[in-house]
Amino acid sequence: MAVTKQLCTFNLGDQAFGVDALTVQELIRHQTMTRVPKAPESVRGLINLRGQIVTAIDLRTRLGMAPLEDDRQSMNVVIRSDDGAVSLLVDQIGDVIEVNDDCFEVPPDTLSGQAREFIRGAYKLADRLLLLLDCELAVQVNGDPTKSS
Repeated sequence: MAVTKQLCTFNLGDQAFGVDALTVQELIRHQTMTRVPKAPESVRGLINLRGQIVTAIDLRTRLGMAPLEDDRQSMNVVIRSDDGAVSLLVDQIGDVIEVNDDCFEVPPDTLSGQAREFIRGAYKLADRLLLLLDCELAVQVNGDPTKSS
């Protein structure tokens, strides 16, 4: 019997990604961020989420992609990591979908560079390829998980 799970989906450019819906705390629109001096390039800043200070990780930078155009604002996929809440900055938030493990494959050979190390695999869907992001690896900065408080 095939195992199914729910994934929260989002886009970076024309690529579709998913994370386990159980790790997602909430999805929110663009938030004002406070820059962190001397932080790694992928740490865009800190956001105040109802009194909770949350580190915002720029997934485009993390995955080696070009920055988002200046006229567009990132959206936040707030996930729960081992060290608390962390925001993943994405271009567009998608739907929560149910996927079947029968459709899961190893990361495609066409995936290269920095992105390859953060992708667990891919789901072949009827209309697209959905890359499964390893959240724990994606939120680590310089080998140390980011601290969100």
